[in-house]
Amino acid sequence: MEFTLVQLEPMLRPWDLKIVLDREAAQPAYLQIVHALMEGIKAGRLAPGGALPGTRELGRELGVNRKTVQQAYEELLAQGWLTSEAKRGTFVSAALPLVDISPPPQAGEDVPGFDLGGAAPALDWISHPPGTLVFDDGAPDTRLFPAALVARAWRRALLHGAHHNQLGYGDPRGTPRLREAVAAMLNADRGLNVTAANICITRGSQMGLWLAARLLAPEGEAVAFERLSYPPAREAFRAMGAEILAVALDEHGLVPESLEAACQARRIRAVYVTPHHQFPTTVTMPPERRIKLLALSEQYGFVIIEDDYDHEFHFSHRPVLPLASAQNWQRLLYIGSLSKLLAPSLRLGYLVGAERAISRAGKEIMTLDRQGDSVTEIAVAELMEEGVVKSHARRMLRIYEARRDTLAQALRQQLGPRISLNIPQGGLALWVEFQPGLNFASPGLAAKKVALTPGQIFSTDGSAVQGARLGYGSLNDAELGEAVNRMAAGVPA
Repeated sequence: MEFTLVQLEPMLRPWDLKIVLDREAAQPAYLQIVHALMEGIKAGRLAPGGALPGTRELGRELGVNRKTVQQAYEELLAQGWLTSEAKRGTFVSAALPLVDISPPPQAGEDVPGFDLGGAAPALDWISHPPGTLVFDDGAPDTRLFPAALVARAWRRALLHGAHHNQLGYGDPRGTPRLREAVAAMLNADRGLNVTAANICITRGSQMGLWLAARLLAPEGEAVAFERLSYPPAREAFRAMGAEILAVALDEHGLVPESLEAACQARRIRAVYVTPHHQFPTTVTMPPERRIKLLALSEQYGFVIIEDDYDHEFHFSHRPVLPLASAQNWQRLLYIGSLSKLLAPSLRLGYLVGAERAISRAGKEIMTLDRQGDSVTEIAVAELMEEGVVKSHARRMLRIYEARRDTLAQALRQQLGPRISLNIPQGGLALWVEFQPGLNFASPGLAAKKVALTPGQIFSTDGSAVQGARLGYGSLNDAELGEAVNRMAAGVPA
């Protein structure tokens, strides 16, 4: 790698440019000169009004063509860093302020005035080495995504939008067509009684959770979660300043008596639940507890936030109707997603609630990202109207049920008495409990190139968790079998 270092000696005028050119860099030489001169001005080495060497002279010293220097000067003249006077030369703009020379911060040092406010959410994203088989928390298999059908619908939506001048800004709550399609689906399949005015399209269910936290959790309010729950939901409310309370959880889900005791002790603003398939344990809340939860909401005035993240995937019988099908919209927000059914990268979810709550959600979105992808929304609405989405859901239901059984059988064969599990009625994951002393967070798993999410991250109150949620949707039968083999080999007996 060849470098040229230039520090022009004082002649008629003193110059100390300290320009370094990297001959092998992808960045053009003229831009390297531009950035070097800008840094010299910002650092105070080149004072406002100071003269610069001529293009021929600087080019000779740098070993570049005069036109290269001329191009750099022209760029800085256009940006206002330099000025040019006929027959006199090129100068640093006199309009630039004087800058005190101070050493820049070293790598890793905090920059003064750039303090980050608040605490960072307790969420991390993890990348795995190539070849790692990952038990996620319940993601779909995007290899089964109906890409050709979606692509055709997307192309039609794009062309129609361009032809009719409909690719500009629109309703922050989502395109009316998709909101109407979602309302029709919720009314027909889930027993709700809503219109498009009750629907806000979001960029996935996590944005719906963020909006719910924004609407319901001002600083200091208490929000109740089950002892084991969905970490991104907890962190969304914690980020708004809410106090997170843990209530008891058993083999049937949330324990109403524990919630009632918490309500008697202090005012609770909202309760977050996943009654269809409790996250992470997958159990379905029985009818008597649903009725009790609704009654407690009326008695103590808290809002229920129902996250129905995988409603479509229920294997043993028709899916249980959501709480939202029997509750007054003034006391419930319902959150769903199309990501599990189609693909997470489409970023499509929805928040359902009273009109005034949805109207407020639209105003919040105006400050966040203005609106979603209207072309994708219209394309998916078309597929919903034509029955393509429902047909795809039926096909996925059979595949995911078979994968559930494959994983359960492999776990019992390979790990036997070291674990216990119940076959869930639906969803895309199994909840597996380990015998005491068994450590599935051991380095042995990484060495075998298999990864899972330890159950500890689901703990709302920090209590110990001897279990894990093993997603099976994104792995085919062969991958599931191999992943369990690696688990068994990676954990000491």
